[in-house]
Amino acid sequence: MCMRIKDHIILGPERAANMVWITVDGKELMAKEGEPVLASLLAENIIVNRYTVKRKEPRGLFCGIGQCTDCAMIVDGKPNVRTCITPVRQGMVIKTQHGVGEGGGKNGE
Repeated sequence: MCMRIKDHIILGPERAANMVWITVDGKELMAKEGEPVLASLLAENIIVNRYTVKRKEPRGLFCGIGQCTDCAMIVDGKPNVRTCITPVRQGMVIKTQHGVGEGGGKNGE
């Protein structure tokens, strides 16, 4: 079920966009090319992006402007990618991140 807003009271009707395929945790999804990865995930009702290091708690959208790390995911093999500011492109492979993700790196809680 797509959760996209088709006609926003302030922003107006949804704009046409090129649709591309992305893979999220092994599942292929259609996404709008150029929109933030996080927007595409939320449109598909995917709200958990990562799990914290210590308590294994789920995290998702928090600030939406790239300042926190709650939306961090593994994108094309790179951990700790902030999906709220990363644009969608054809063929992206996105995975839910557990802890610091594959390949290490620092990820705040």
